[in-house]
Amino acid sequence: MKKLITLLFVFTVINIFGQTATISKPGKNIYSNNKDLSTNDIVSNKATKPVAKVPLDEALILIYDYDGTFFSFDLESEQIAWTVKAKDAFTEMCANKITLNDGVIYVPFINGEIFAIDNQTGTAFWKSRIGNVTDQIVLKDQVPVINDGKLFITTQNGNIYALDTKDGSLIWNYKLESTNNDIPVLYFDNKIFTQSGNSLYSFEANTGKLLSQKTFEEPIHGKPVTDGENIFIANEKDIVFALSPDKLDILWQFKLAENQSNIKERIFCKDKKVYFGAQGTEVSSVYALDSKTGTQLWKTDFQGDNVEYIVEESDNVWGYTRKAKLFQLDLTNGEIAFDAKLTTKPISNLEFTSDDNSLFYYSDAALIQFEFKTKDENEVYLRTSISDNVYSAFVKKIQ
Repeated sequence: MKKLITLLFVFTVINIFGQTATISKPGKNIYSNNKDLSTNDIVSNKATKPVAKVPLDEALILIYDYDGTFFSFDLESEQIAWTVKAKDAFTEMCANKITLNDGVIYVPFINGEIFAIDNQTGTAFWKSRIGNVTDQIVLKDQVPVINDGKLFITTQNGNIYALDTKDGSLIWNYKLESTNNDIPVLYFDNKIFTQSGNSLYSFEANTGKLLSQKTFEEPIHGKPVTDGENIFIANEKDIVFALSPDKLDILWQFKLAENQSNIKERIFCKDKKVYFGAQGTEVSSVYALDSKTGTQLWKTDFQGDNVEYIVEESDNVWGYTRKAKLFQLDLTNGEIAFDAKLTTKPISNLEFTSDDNSLFYYSDAALIQFEFKTKDENEVYLRTSISDNVYSAFVKKIQ
């Protein structure tokens, strides 16, 4: 019976990739607490050609559409150059972001597939599959974190994985506290930091050895960031913590204004300061704190609206609100340097052009290029249909 189950499982893997794939297991000297992987936890991979550095095709912009289709659009010819899609995703959904490294695109799909793709042609160097589930989301709100030949990612099956960027095979994994993990990890000082449930973990990046685990009273649901010295993370309610990177001791904590919470991924560090956006029932705010002391340096409020997204760009905080207000804040004092009421509502990140004259974002209907000088919203790529099931999208200009 055991042999029959094994044969059936191998057939499933062949079905996924269209050709035989290899089942990866954690190697020797790996400190995994989950070495005997179930069919929900396993990693299968198939390499089609050696990963190599690829020159950038700077005429292309990458679009991860909200229906789960990933494609590149040629801005010069105004044509789709190539398209990649998951094989058996049970629902049409993007819900993840991509990483471009040395001309290779690493893209995760909700069904657990991760591809390494040539940016010029869209052909795959390798394809991996986490788990063997066809009716639920495995990867959600993930950004592949690439460092030292490894790809780090957390999953909805309760694991953190380190994959080999050469072929997508498993290097190490660890079973986390919570089943659902939808916040990207942080690589810093040869360590990996990730939240799960009420805990923040740190692992040795090369081996997966658990170094520290800090448990909090409330669930931790923020992206860990660093100023190059300490770690900063928010819980799901209203507190931002500063932690030492070695033992995860609390150095200071900052409480948000009343009725504000939900920082999640709206946080970054720059020049020994921590910046984050908090949502609220009546007022949402963008904050700046001194990263050493937790002292508030400034706070900019948005009345009757919620900050949906923030990013640092050219020593400014850029972002947009739920009511489609695009804004630029001065990093030094939080003053609004630029704003515009958009007629097309962003559902993606903001991607800035190298000439600093415009930015791209994706709306529910089109790829938009926003011109700073004229405040025009130019439709660069128009979708043929619009869906009510819109979660998120992602764009990346190759430059």
